[in-house]
Amino acid sequence: MKLFCRQFGSGPPMVILHGLFGISDNWVSIARILGEQYTVYVPDLRNHGQSPHSTAFDFSVLEEDMLELTEEYSLENIVLMGHSLGGKTAMYFALHHPQSIKKLIIVDISLRKAAVNSEHQLLIDAMLGVDFTKVSSRSDVSRQIEGKVHNLRLRQFLLKNVYWRDDKTLDWRLNLRAINENLLNIFEGVDVQGSYNGPALFIRGGHSDYLTDEDVAELKNKFPGALVKTIPEAGHWVHADAPGEFLEAVRVFLDQ
Repeated sequence: MKLFCRQFGSGPPMVILHGLFGISDNWVSIARILGEQYTVYVPDLRNHGQSPHSTAFDFSVLEEDMLELTEEYSLENIVLMGHSLGGKTAMYFALHHPQSIKKLIIVDISLRKAAVNSEHQLLIDAMLGVDFTKVSSRSDVSRQIEGKVHNLRLRQFLLKNVYWRDDKTLDWRLNLRAINENLLNIFEGVDVQGSYNGPALFIRGGHSDYLTDEDVAELKNKFPGALVKTIPEAGHWVHADAPGEFLEAVRVFLDQ
């Protein structure tokens, strides 16, 4: 699948993969800064943003999309970064195509299989429940979901997925039905053969439980060169909660 992709800067290639419910736009400010040293490619994953929709949505097809992206732009020796869903996709790709990766950065996700998080299902249900015949602005959408999504910052994150489908109608860019139907697939663990022996940095938020101390031993079996960096005051969205510390950790790793 040909993904919509933003491109910034010049230099060696870097690819950044966003997480579930995210879009490439979430990473623009960081991509522009890293673009001072790299050519940074930030795609929208399938069923997200401006990329095509599909009923297929699991790590095998997400990995295939990543491979097609590298072929389209003739990318080699890539610095590959991924957050959450994008992080798992990046791990799959690095384990199957280690020769393509120069350095790997995984943001707040582990190898393990996770139970479907009730919050994720709640967010999907809230978004599916929006009646777009009764809205004329993003604020109207926000009011419809605020009863289920109490956190303003989280609502604002979701509202980035609202767009004008035509002159009069707002809608979700996300393929919510496909994501909902395949939710179990994307909570699967990274259980594939192989290892990635190159430099790898795992950045986690101190207030997040997506990558725990118990996960690290298994992680180092697959990624022997892994370093784990904790940013104490950040949650799951480490790059948004503590962008300065996040960028510093990334830059130190890249300069090693």
